[in-house]
Amino acid sequence: MSEVRIAAEPRTEFGKGAARRARRAGKVPAVLYGHGTAPQHISLPGHELMLALKTPNVLLRIEGLNGGSELALPKDVQRDPIKGFLEHVDLLLVSRGEKVTVEIPVNVVGDVVAGGRVAQEVVQLAVEAEATHIPEAVEVDVTGLAVDTQVLAKDLKLPTGVSLATDEETLILQISDASVSTAPAAEAAAEEAEAEAAPAAASAE
Repeated sequence: MSEVRIAAEPRTEFGKGAARRARRAGKVPAVLYGHGTAPQHISLPGHELMLALKTPNVLLRIEGLNGGSELALPKDVQRDPIKGFLEHVDLLLVSRGEKVTVEIPVNVVGDVVAGGRVAQEVVQLAVEAEATHIPEAVEVDVTGLAVDTQVLAKDLKLPTGVSLATDEETLILQISDASVSTAPAAEAAAEEAEAEAAPAAASAE
């Protein structure tokens, strides 16, 4: 995976007011921690950071630090729940060759068999990988899989050097029969709820 270089500035003001001023200036407050070192409070350019975070588990080279540049992974990204802008980012220090546990997207590719339907149970999978070689995603090819086929975590083809960090028996997806509708089950549940409500209504009268 490629590195994204981003320039940091030391942050000396804290609190909501300081954070608002930083965001008005196009900066995002961040904390850089890990490897037993004291947390470093920094500000990062908002536009560059937003673009970088479009890549899952992006590897950032933070420049402008007192001790020189450092590699880091985003661990916690806080966004405004309404407007979606970046409010704060926690960054974890990493080094080349270091193993980290991250979640990567599970992407379904290929055409499902006629009469089948993909029921995906897991969209993010926990894996262990070298910090500088984290795959962007893992693909599941459903081409040719028969109806009722199940794909478990242990069936996934992970890149060299990447291992599962979750139960290998975890169900990732299954091929369901597209002709089987969930409507009857929903109707039965509604009828059962109506039957339970009837005695209560009668007693109220």
